[in-house]
Amino acid sequence: MATAMSATAAERAVLEEEFRWLLHDEVHAVLRQLQDILKEASLRFTLPCSGTGTEGPAKQENFILGSCSTDQVKGVLTLQGDALSQADVNLKIPRNNQLLHFAFREDKQWKLQQIQDARNHVSQAIYLLANRDENYQFRTGAEVLKLMDAVMLQLTRARNRLTTPATLTLPEIAASGLTRMFAPALPSDLLVNVYINLNKLCLTVYQLHALQPNSTKNFRPAGGAVLHSPGAMFEWGSQRLEVSHVHKVECVIPWLNDALVFFTVSLQLCQQLKDKISVFSSYWSYRPF
Repeated sequence: MATAMSATAAERAVLEEEFRWLLHDEVHAVLRQLQDILKEASLRFTLPCSGTGTEGPAKQENFILGSCSTDQVKGVLTLQGDALSQADVNLKIPRNNQLLHFAFREDKQWKLQQIQDARNHVSQAIYLLANRDENYQFRTGAEVLKLMDAVMLQLTRARNRLTTPATLTLPEIAASGLTRMFAPALPSDLLVNVYINLNKLCLTVYQLHALQPNSTKNFRPAGGAVLHSPGAMFEWGSQRLEVSHVHKVECVIPWLNDALVFFTVSLQLCQQLKDKISVFSSYWSYRPF
């Protein structure tokens, strides 16, 4: 019996030592790694001026929009950090082969809230990690788990802002300030929406036609959606309108792809550290891990 008890005590002492090392050394090593990765992610959002390597006014990047299935919409969008600074779009109207051209007014920029929010969440995650510098002593596993949960929450929100575009109703798109960004003004039978989906910048153009008051169609207003389909109806002012054609074009933004990879790697690191802490909690159920 004494031998068994001493063996248990020895095992416990080893586990105590391992856990102390985990709290004092391993945790801080992981926090340093996380900060390095997230600083790289943050740099992707700031897009430093070419050649300087430091933060400054974001450089302008031109993205050519196109679709393999149609050439009815073509365009170039200029992205500067989290804002569209220029847009140049050509739309070919199928029924009469008319070519429409519209571009941003020179005095306007359009903020992409998804990018801005994602960057803010990354900054918040970095702030949480920086508050636990090398001199900070973690006392319990629970303290580490709480920090990891807080960091993971910010990273999940950052990722979700890029992977989950807002669902908007057609009246919300019509009321958006984006419709007033163009010169010449958009025709009344066109709606435009721009959003981020994963690592892509997407432009959607909706062609509309008015429903006649004596129309036999049952009017059913469409709800919110990322992408509305032909046949979707809505009321705008005194008119009832229906989507007749939808044109979606997109392009990949390489640095958004980098950011999403950084988010995934960081979330995995957080989870691995949580798992290591949890291993020890199973040995001492009475300790407040």
